[in-house]
Amino acid sequence: MTLESIVAIIAGLLIGSFLNVCIYRMPRDLSVVLPRSFCPACEHPIAWYDNIPVLSYFILRRRCRHCGKLIPVRYVIVEILTAALFFLIVNALGPTAPAAKLCLLTALLVGLTFADLEERILPDEFTLGGTAAGLVLAWFVPVINPPSDDVVFVLLRAAGIQWSLPWMCVAESAIGAAVPAGTLWLGGLLFEKLRHKEGLGLGDVKMMMMVGAFLGLQGSLLTLILGSIAGSVIGLVYIGVTKKDAGSYQLPFGTFLGFAGIFVALAGEPVIRWYARFL
Repeated sequence: MTLESIVAIIAGLLIGSFLNVCIYRMPRDLSVVLPRSFCPACEHPIAWYDNIPVLSYFILRRRCRHCGKLIPVRYVIVEILTAALFFLIVNALGPTAPAAKLCLLTALLVGLTFADLEERILPDEFTLGGTAAGLVLAWFVPVINPPSDDVVFVLLRAAGIQWSLPWMCVAESAIGAAVPAGTLWLGGLLFEKLRHKEGLGLGDVKMMMMVGAFLGLQGSLLTLILGSIAGSVIGLVYIGVTKKDAGSYQLPFGTFLGFAGIFVALAGEPVIRWYARFL
């Protein structure tokens, strides 16, 4: 294992620990800075030696040192998942700018995935803040490599638009953010008009904006397709097994979009290239 991979794992564990703070506090409108980490059950401050990612969870035998309540398994899952994603990305791309960009995206998606799963809330700090970050980073790191392969570049050049490469990359990021998010919003609006009830929260729309800003049009459309399929299939199975009311159950759609986005970030480009051969 290389030094870069070890650093990536440590960074992933630390970022994952911070994501756990965000997942708990942001939906409750609490500061993610102060006060310091505390037990959600008894609210007793957690000492630094009880707050070591993954390790403290098992040393404490999954329980708070002060009240004895079980520590949610989500904490260790988020830390391990984030560390694993950072390791895979750095191992594939090396310590590069594209790797840093993908690490940021996957960290945001992990936070959103579990926040929606637990609280049915997708914090604006991640969705809107992530969208802004994706647009800015597109100037420095193209969403598609090489960018000339992207459908947006082809269409813009076919229309006679010959901007500089950074501006073309920002245009790809902006279109990738707008089209899938707009499609999702229109679908939710149509559902609301037909069924006379809200079928989709704006958080899901803003989440797709963020994904598109990072992954571009093709990546975000693939994320939307995979997330919708997974949400439909798994949601129906879950409703059937648990006997929940399909008309009132609130599906955590953002969770499915999050896992789909992580898949596309890691392995979406080969899938897109494979599909493009049939067009």
